Amino acid sequence: MTSRWLLLIPVLTLLSACGTLTRPGGYYEDDGPEASPPADIANIPDAVPKTEPRSASGNKPYSVYGVTYTPLADTNGYRERGVASWYGKKFHGRRTSSGEPYDMYAMTAAHKTLPLPSYVRVRNLQNDRSVIVRVNDRGPFLHNRLIDLSYAAAAKLGILGTGTGVVEVEAVGPDEAATQVVKTFPLQIIPSAVAAEEISAAPAAAANPKLYLQVGAFTQRDNAVSLRDRLEREALRPVIIQSPQDSTNGGADVAPVYRVRIGPLASVEEGDRLTERAVQLGIRDARIVVE
Repeated sequence: MTSRWLLLIPVLTLLSACGTLTRPGGYYEDDGPEASPPADIANIPDAVPKTEPRSASGNKPYSVYGVTYTPLADTNGYRERGVASWYGKKFHGRRTSSGEPYDMYAMTAAHKTLPLPSYVRVRNLQNDRSVIVRVNDRGPFLHNRLIDLSYAAAAKLGILGTGTGVVEVEAVGPDEAATQVVKTFPLQIIPSAVAAEEISAAPAAAANPKLYLQVGAFTQRDNAVSLRDRLEREALRPVIIQSPQDSTNGGADVAPVYRVRIGPLASVEEGDRLTERAVQLGIRDARIVVE
């Protein structure tokens, strides 16, 4: 990815990486693996967390598509679930938001608000694989994605072929173990195509995460009911209202929040389709959430 800061053209270049529609079952349009990727992707070591100074670029508030993002001051306590995507040859060697060249064979990632650089453990909730990556870039900004992984990280997590994965992202620091005995699995690299996933030693099945499309959050239940009824009239079902009793609100002094969600969803792709439908109905802040 190219540098995002101050200049509009680099920002637009970024969006071409993290914002275009994916090809069915694969990667971003005009992107993907190289013709002859290395055969030892599974043996690339995880990033090792260490104390580093913040990069000179990439850590100031910025705006994309009319949304302003304010990078976090630190990673203390950060943990979030969502959808991961990956980017590859189209941006290999280009400048990241931190100013470093993007290396699709390094264990790195792009995130909208984590400090640059920082380190996170990414766990695939669908197969229980995990990797540690160094966050040195900004994105992704479209399609409800939480994190954009390097080609190597995506390969080790087993999401190359699908293009996306349901993940949990958790900050790790230099005082924590670099790995949790991270499992690695053989990969078969197919030239000029998305790398085939594991050919043996498949991981144990993980608990299936539930996906929902959250289309609104209100402090007044009547507003939540009104949106639910509207969505049902548009045949967007099933729609549920998550009541305050179903979620943590931080204490009695915090206003209750009624979340309107569609789901559970069958797949990330269904979430993408419903997001586009929500936009057509004027709902522009819909997002995929994972439980």
